Amino acid sequence: MTETAGQQARTTDGDDPRLGEIGLDNFAPYLMNRIMGRYNAALRDEMAELGLTTPQMRALAVLSVMDGLLIRDLAVYAVVEQSTLSRALDKLARDGKIRRESDPGDSRAVRIFLTEAGRDDYVRLWPHMARSYRNMFRGIETTERRVFVETLQKILRNVRVHDF
Repeated sequence: MTETAGQQARTTDGDDPRLGEIGLDNFAPYLMNRIMGRYNAALRDEMAELGLTTPQMRALAVLSVMDGLLIRDLAVYAVVEQSTLSRALDKLARDGKIRRESDPGDSRAVRIFLTEAGRDDYVRLWPHMARSYRNMFRGIETTERRVFVETLQKILRNVRVHDF
């Protein structure tokens, strides 16, 4: 029996359409990546002025809210591979932006804390981050934004592999 083009485009289980059928503009992971790419690009000049990379900026941002995280937890919250984060933290430590401390409960574990210099850099960067965030939601009603964020939180719970 000959398959039609529509049948060829279906996956082997016959239920899920292929990406070509969905289209990139309707594929949420693609859209989320594009949004974050543009958000990060909007901050590139400000980060460069402070000598920061995207992983460094993410680490400072997370630590501004949850200081003293273990490196493995910081990697999860900053959405950075642990090896990439380690290099970013090395540079931040050399520049006096963070300090490392042994965890009192586990001498093998290390906690990361912002220094005043790191907090100052974050405070200088925040207005640019806030402006980019505002621009992202320009023309979107507060209720729509709230529902969108709640939906993202549900999606995160669905895909979460960590306990937090």
